[in-house]
Amino acid sequence: MMIPETILERLHEVFRSEGIERNSEEELMQQLRISEGEYRQLFANRADMVQKVVLHDLSLQEARDDERIRYAKNPVEKIILLLQHGIQDLKMVNPAFIIDLQLHYPQVWEMVLQHLESYNHDLDLRIVNEGVVQGYFRKDINLQLVAKIIIEQFNMVINPNIFPPERYNLGEVFRSVYLYYVRGLCTDKGAKLAEEYFAKNNI
Repeated sequence: MMIPETILERLHEVFRSEGIERNSEEELMQQLRISEGEYRQLFANRADMVQKVVLHDLSLQEARDDERIRYAKNPVEKIILLLQHGIQDLKMVNPAFIIDLQLHYPQVWEMVLQHLESYNHDLDLRIVNEGVVQGYFRKDINLQLVAKIIIEQFNMVINPNIFPPERYNLGEVFRSVYLYYVRGLCTDKGAKLAEEYFAKNNI
């Protein structure tokens, strides 16, 4: 039998590409090549399976975030990297995955939203505060409010009802929202770095 982490990651790949509800539990077992007995050892029911898959992925996301900002040269680059990669990750997700979570697994979806409000908020807050201390971000900004606005802007950018992908290029939306907002938070030293990063990475 595959190790549980591998099963969770394989299931997440299926959900990301096809949505959650497209496959029955039996079809998922066939894709994983595990028996029903092995499946039942891991998951009490379908809802339990979805929750464990999402929890595991949230944990992996935190590890990916740590890796992404480890070699960033400054807090300005850190905040842009997190936002940029977050949107790139979501571009790879079938919208059916999010819709299925919202419609069929509201408790799991609420867990995702709480993670966004706690982990992502605290991470953004820490990086912006680091930038203030190092002189990249202005000292007169409200740290809590800035962290909240960054999250809400992210939700806006990825909302297909606000920016339908057939009408708007997500990269251009990202640039239009975050280049000007992040630059507005910056001191002259930080603003120069933000503009250079956006220009160098063509975003």
